[in-house]
Amino acid sequence: GETDSALLLFISVMTMFMSGVVAIFEYDLKKIIALSTLSQLGMMMFSISLGLFELAFFHLLTHALFKALLFLCAGILIHGVGNTQDIRSFGGLSLNFPLVTVCMNLANLSLCGVPFLAGFYSKDLIVELACQYSWGVFILCMMFICLSLTVLYSVRLTYLSFVGVYSGGPSISVCESDHSLIGPVVILSFVSLISGPILSWLSFPAPVLIFLPVFLKWAALLF
Repeated sequence: GETDSALLLFISVMTMFMSGVVAIFEYDLKKIIALSTLSQLGMMMFSISLGLFELAFFHLLTHALFKALLFLCAGILIHGVGNTQDIRSFGGLSLNFPLVTVCMNLANLSLCGVPFLAGFYSKDLIVELACQYSWGVFILCMMFICLSLTVLYSVRLTYLSFVGVYSGGPSISVCESDHSLIGPVVILSFVSLISGPILSWLSFPAPVLIFLPVFLKWAALLF
């Protein structure tokens, strides 16, 4: 009923918010990615609470693809810097892991909903359809804040891992020559590039018509 969906809406928005805030202050690489998963699950529940069930499942599929890519890249980085998960001991890894850097940033951008990557097709649709629902300003503001939190912890993760000075031990292994590690990552990268449009063509027979004012239309990208 109405009260159930309102309760689910509130809980899911709070989940998105809390996990986003915690991810910003976390230093464990795997915990950051796990909290970001929690945030996206909040997004799916948010979608369900608005009655957009197919959309939630669509987001589940695209998110599964690029989050698997994120975790694989994280595993390679952890393995490469000598089995430490603390991102304070990373830094400047783009020099040692150029391919993994590209793939991980691809997954991160997809998570942030950058246009034409996999995450954009599902996430942006949820956001724009949520803007059409009249749940009030608070829910909309919280949703946009949660979106910007996603971008914030993704950028922070990228910055601490790949930019700056390497601050760990002397043992950087040559992971990128190992094809059993790199193969799945490259395959998943292509999938997280093209799965968005393909899945949206497969799962939605008719395009969704969205009427929004200009500000709300641009709001997701602006945030």
